[in-house]
Amino acid sequence: MSALRKTRESDRGAPALAKATRMLIGRSPAIEALRREVVRVAQSDAKVLITGESGVGKEVVARGVHALGPRATMVFAPVNCAGLPDSLLESELFGHVRGSFTGAFRDKPGKLESAHHGTVFLDEVAEMTLRMQGLLLRFLETGELQKVGADEMGRPVDVRVMAATNRSLRDLVGQGLFREDLFYRLNVIQIVVPPLRDRREDIPLLVEHALARLKAASRSAIAGVSPEAMKALTEYTWPGNVRELENVIERAVVTSPRDTIEVDDLPPELRALGPLTAPRRERRRTVADELYTRMTEGKESFWTAVYPLFMAREITRANLREIVRRGLEAAHGNYKIVVWLFNLRPGEYKRFLNFLRKHDCRVSFKEYR
Repeated sequence: MSALRKTRESDRGAPALAKATRMLIGRSPAIEALRREVVRVAQSDAKVLITGESGVGKEVVARGVHALGPRATMVFAPVNCAGLPDSLLESELFGHVRGSFTGAFRDKPGKLESAHHGTVFLDEVAEMTLRMQGLLLRFLETGELQKVGADEMGRPVDVRVMAATNRSLRDLVGQGLFREDLFYRLNVIQIVVPPLRDRREDIPLLVEHALARLKAASRSAIAGVSPEAMKALTEYTWPGNVRELENVIERAVVTSPRDTIEVDDLPPELRALGPLTAPRRERRRTVADELYTRMTEGKESFWTAVYPLFMAREITRANLREIVRRGLEAAHGNYKIVVWLFNLRPGEYKRFLNFLRKHDCRVSFKEYR
């Protein structure tokens, strides 16, 4: 590569990083790594699978990849695969011809056709039925559209496909609920968006951004957040992630009688972490509390108390992470002691960590050291 070419790529890189910075709020190592990955992935045209819990900002990441790539001036078309029944989702993606069903009074292009040369973002792709998965797979393999009610294939369409899910597609493949061939088609590049509790240092910046957005919309006279309220915001686990944080701030802006958000302007679950309320031991016990007690006091094994419930989807990844977090807190960040607390044999240490890693439930030990 010539020196001139290196210089040009460097010149392009700085504005791209600056643009990604505006889209992804934060300065934590996790968000900085995500920002660099978005810039890198944007330069290719490969399919992208974005994973992460609900509310972490998977669509923000997808829009960032689109905006920094060669298709930036073309359409970005999001589709919520969980929000439409099968027949309507097929029409939304592929379009339909006049008379194909009741109410189809004219031909209508689908999102894939409308986004020709642009990007289609399939949110909650794991919620697609097997039939829809087959139709999507056929399009990804051929690039040709077949509208609902059409007898022939339509013209080829050139779109970049990005998909997102808060579920493990590998697990769904194993359960026969997601097509393996479609999984490999979508999972060319995978981006994992970290949960908010793994980047708590970004919370003040996110709060500042939310307040500025509300003020710009002439909906806020709030000047800031008190130190006590900010402490409660940063200590909360945020199961709903960034979306939940934004909702909390908006609610506080509407209900606060002052120009500063105080602890008593926050929801009860956040106030429980502050100094003005009852001791933590008096809060309502959670599923994580019950399961942690069964293992540490009832001497049940993790594999019999927690594992079956998680695999049966009776508890969530957020519940599992909270259980692991409780163990790390008691073990001062030592996973080997967590294995002992959860009544596992020393030889099961790697199996336990591999299970957590596979299901994106491994918690960083550093903050508990």
